[in-house]
Amino acid sequence: MSVTRRAAVLGSPIAHSLSPVLHRAAYTELGLDHWSYDRFEVDEAGLPGFVEGLDSTWAGLSLTMPLKRAIMPMLDGISDTAASVEAVNTVVLTEDGRRLGDNTDIPGMVAALRERGVEKVETAAVLGAGATASSALAALAEICTGPVTAYVRSEVRADEMRGWGRRLGVDVRVADWAEADEALRAPLVIATTPAGTTDALAGAVPSAPGTLFDVLYDPWPTALASRWAATGAGVVGGLDLLVHQAVLQVEQMTGLDAPLAVMRAAGETALAARTH
Repeated sequence: MSVTRRAAVLGSPIAHSLSPVLHRAAYTELGLDHWSYDRFEVDEAGLPGFVEGLDSTWAGLSLTMPLKRAIMPMLDGISDTAASVEAVNTVVLTEDGRRLGDNTDIPGMVAALRERGVEKVETAAVLGAGATASSALAALAEICTGPVTAYVRSEVRADEMRGWGRRLGVDVRVADWAEADEALRAPLVIATTPAGTTDALAGAVPSAPGTLFDVLYDPWPTALASRWAATGAGVVGGLDLLVHQAVLQVEQMTGLDAPLAVMRAAGETALAARTH
């Protein structure tokens, strides 16, 4: 008889998460009938108790906001990737009881771009300056050979992005959000802002833009992504990122090759079923 194995995504709010759909699709395709993947509403105050309550049936955790940094003191080891942005979105629970943290968002971004033919760019622009923006800078450290311009709303955010640039080895230039139209001329634009924030930029999309990576997946497409796609240029969406980072999580937790196409199809189906 197979031993039951458990995994889950934690965060607050968590009801919207597509992670269970993606991971369960992978388990089904891989024949892991004894594996389960759930979601739990957990905030920073509740995280220590939840982690201490994990038993040997647990294989791993996916973490979303606001837990990506809060989990770090509870881990026995952290990958260089996670340490570089001080954020963990993946915890693997080993057979000997250790908790190992990683960040699959960064390689997930790189993989999503590579899938659309973006291997290297000379410059790039980042819209926004939150936690996802720091992951974007870490991904750009691997694929961008020149400066990255970050478009932000405050001097505090500007300082933060400069700091991440120094830490990650990226030449970060900062510009005011009022000049965000200029960002759209970069060969690669990564939009990391909340829903609706970039809608006003849709009318400024050039006739022959480069590639847009918009990290949102619900609602999709965003006004910016829709206008961008209408030009025939490349668009990478939040579902692409979600699927690629989940593929890496499944592989780390199960030790098996994850079924990318099956997981993407499950995500697309789940999104299509949501009412807006």
